Amino acid sequence: MPAPLSRERIVRAAIQLADADGLGAVSLRKVAAALDVGPMRLYGYIATKEELLDLMVDAVHAEIRPAGHGWREVLRSLADTTRQAAHQHEWLADLLGGRPQLGPNTLAGGEAVAAGMGGVDLDTVVPAIAAVNAYVIGAVRREITERRSERASGMDKEQWQVTFGPYLQRTFATGRFPALATVVHDGPHLDADQTFWTGLDFLLDGIGARISS
Repeated sequence: MPAPLSRERIVRAAIQLADADGLGAVSLRKVAAALDVGPMRLYGYIATKEELLDLMVDAVHAEIRPAGHGWREVLRSLADTTRQAAHQHEWLADLLGGRPQLGPNTLAGGEAVAAGMGGVDLDTVVPAIAAVNAYVIGAVRREITERRSERASGMDKEQWQVTFGPYLQRTFATGRFPALATVVHDGPHLDADQTFWTGLDFLLDGIGARISS
């Protein structure tokens, strides 16, 4: 007897494939094989791969649940939960910021953020939320890209420094890049978490200055 199907089951199977092997592992044919059904059975539930990707993104948005008291806590929670979801599902970084997401989980998250910004005028709310989303998308894409690069090259940060450090030392010794040399030699060396939260605090401080002005 054919296995019972549902959109939810199909989306879960697609997410499992993407979590394991990236978006390249996701197609209606491969999802059907994972579910041990013929590909044509999926078309009664999912029309196209693009629709499947939208459903996958919305399903993961159930993990992005901004909360807190006051605009700053809510925006920090939005940033934190989005980043956690992208680290859990690396493929999400490739789809965030694409075409508008209108699924129920995405809308619920947007509602939580908008409600948490209560008391702040809309002329500030809209660009503030957009700025935080843009910052988080850029930050997590950089982090995920670095993860993938480390896996592909087999070099962690320390190994990279050993490999390319001598080149940078020779280059800086020419005196052509004095400001950059000072940054590299004397600037703070932050890990990924410190870099993310420091940059976010800079952004939130700017939003706070606009709100209080």
